[in-house]
Amino acid sequence: MSTSSTRLPEGRYGRSSDQRADRTLKVVGAVLSVLMLGLVGWFGYHYVAQNEISAEVIGFDISEDSVKVHLEVHKDAGVAGYCTVRSQSEDGAEVGRADFRFDEDATRVDEVVTLRTTSRGTSAELLGCHTG
Repeated sequence: MSTSSTRLPEGRYGRSSDQRADRTLKVVGAVLSVLMLGLVGWFGYHYVAQNEISAEVIGFDISEDSVKVHLEVHKDAGVAGYCTVRSQSEDGAEVGRADFRFDEDATRVDEVVTLRTTSRGTSAELLGCHTG
């Protein structure tokens, strides 16, 4: 008794439908990956490019009713904006918050600003900077 083979002869009938489906899925996956990478890059670029003002707290000096905050601000020339700074007391309660404007044409502004507080603050925190 002989056994029959269910395999098709090699190269006689072309590729099977499974191989065509696999190739199609690979092409669709590659195209979607490139599109997703492009979209992430586009959003990343616009997030960085739109952020025209950045700053950091260099240091601060505390007194009973105020905190002197040394800010270093980097911005595009001619862009006006403001940075929000707050101070908290030892127990974590907010004792002062203020916006400080930066309208200079310089691209780097190094300034000490005074934040008035309702009681003794123990910290100075930069909450963010915005154009406008």
